[in-house]
Amino acid sequence: MNKIPLAALALGLAVSTAWAQAAETKPAAAAAAGTKAALTVNVVSPRAGQWTSTLPLNGNIAAWGEAIIGSQVGGLRVVEVLAQVGDAVSAGQLLARLDEAPVQQDLAQARAALQDAQAQLQDAAANAQRAKGLSGTGALSAQQQGQFEVAEAVARARVSTAQASVAAQELRLQHTRVVAPDAGLVSARSATLGAVPGAGQDLFRLIRQGRLEWRAEVPAAELHRVKPGTAARLTTPSGAVVQGTVRKVSPQVDPQTRVALAYVDLKTGEGSDARAGMFARGELRFDSRRSLMLPATAVLLREGFDVALVVDAQQRIRQTKVKVLSREGDQVAIEGLDEKARVVARGGAFLADGDVVRIVEALAK
Repeated sequence: MNKIPLAALALGLAVSTAWAQAAETKPAAAAAAGTKAALTVNVVSPRAGQWTSTLPLNGNIAAWGEAIIGSQVGGLRVVEVLAQVGDAVSAGQLLARLDEAPVQQDLAQARAALQDAQAQLQDAAANAQRAKGLSGTGALSAQQQGQFEVAEAVARARVSTAQASVAAQELRLQHTRVVAPDAGLVSARSATLGAVPGAGQDLFRLIRQGRLEWRAEVPAAELHRVKPGTAARLTTPSGAVVQGTVRKVSPQVDPQTRVALAYVDLKTGEGSDARAGMFARGELRFDSRRSLMLPATAVLLREGFDVALVVDAQQRIRQTKVKVLSREGDQVAIEGLDEKARVVARGGAFLADGDVVRIVEALAK
């Protein structure tokens, strides 16, 4: 009778032990499942490099200097137009011609008047010389002698007036040839064949020497960094990159916008698409400094911060904030990491802080 209860008791103890072992195994299995690698990644360590501090700016492209070429004489018809918009011209090159026939007639009249005045001067001078020879003989009074001398002076003044008139007509004749005052590019043309422009009316506009400048808008707080000779780089609306150098900085800050203009001389070649009047974005580039460099794919933007995903000794992801100093192509200059840190090189968008990863290849750059 006592054997049966003892057997039942032994069976109960065995079942209880099995249940206890099963209960202990479940948390261990869960822990093992929690440490399963979320992703296989490559890592890279920051490398020492040089970065260039930059100051992003906006501004307009304008002509370095503009020449306005107008008609210096009025009432003359345009008989020839020799330059068009976009033409490269040299200093003194003929751009247009005005009808010179009316000026030639006026010049001929002025020269004839000069000859008449010179003849009158010769006669008056001869009379004055004869009167001077009769001085002291009593043949002429002092008053008469003075009249001859005055007549000579008046004749000499008339000759000077006639000479000035001839010079004025010769100058008008020169002004019938409209020439470029400097080398450059023709940016506008209003001269029309057959038109009769008035004196002072614009006929051409010229970008002097073909030089363009970028008028970058510099915030007042950044003016202390901008000096003549600072390198610049801007991008045109088409995406083309143009290099330049700061020539000077405006001594005045706009009281409304609180910005000053930095005048940047642009290095434009024949194939450049930079044009006066364009709006362009660019940057000023300052001295290079030493920093740590990472591939651009290793730096992510999360919640408004730049972060790098660092793999610790337990192969867990530690999201670390970094400061981006500069971007140079596919490399990023950063602060906030140790040189020995192992950073996920790419694919970090699929990882979260605390994830366990498996490293298949360690790249030391």
